[in-house]
Amino acid sequence: MNNPVIFIGAGPGDPELITVKGQRALQQADLVVYAGSLVPEALLVWAKEAEALNSASLHLDEIIAVMAAGVNNGKKVVRLHTGDPSLYGAIYEQMAELDKQGIPYMVIPGVTAAFAAAAAMKLEYTLPEITQTLILTRMSGRTKVPESESLKKLASHRASMAVYLSIGQVREVQDILAANYGDDFLCALAVKVAHPEERIIIVPVRELADTVAREGIRSQALIVVSPSLNTSKDDIRYKSKLYDKDFKHEYRA
Repeated sequence: MNNPVIFIGAGPGDPELITVKGQRALQQADLVVYAGSLVPEALLVWAKEAEALNSASLHLDEIIAVMAAGVNNGKKVVRLHTGDPSLYGAIYEQMAELDKQGIPYMVIPGVTAAFAAAAAMKLEYTLPEITQTLILTRMSGRTKVPESESLKKLASHRASMAVYLSIGQVREVQDILAANYGDDFLCALAVKVAHPEERIIIVPVRELADTVAREGIRSQALIVVSPSLNTSKDDIRYKSKLYDKDFKHEYRA
């Protein structure tokens, strides 16, 4: 039986933020087809024995052809995506083509930028009784977003939110966030998070677009807006029941 193509989430940029399972799969790979527009070549440190192919200039049919040829020649093939492949990874269409050719595959998850950004900011997205929901979304662009999932509708919940792939429309993002969270609400720009050149910039919503322009931010940036960013650690109104000394559960009498 042919080896399966292994889709791996490379994480947000730091080679050490890949999972142990993903690292091992890379170490055993014969061919790594990596999304070079986003995946830093530093990740290939775990695949020193493998042939590495940057897929940035390839279209879907070419990517599938390369992976299929590798599998049919008995190679262990890895498809390396940035972050977690289930989130804006375009893996479903690749798997559909592999299904047509009877080529097996599996997926190893990775760390997405929203969680690397939270770690960098020492932020908890879900504070008890303040916010218990995290929305991962993007603005509609060349890839359309269903109207029912528009940023305007999602922002109305005032939950924690990480907005991907939307820096090019930052002025519109700012207007929507201002209308729902307020001009003075703090938000964050997480730029190339977990890369050596990582930047975390926290500004009021009203300064979001001007900051993007002033800092020359054009890509690989996440917009984070959350009640947690606007809650001081010195003024936590509600604490988790999990560690409450008066809260009884099966592990504590």
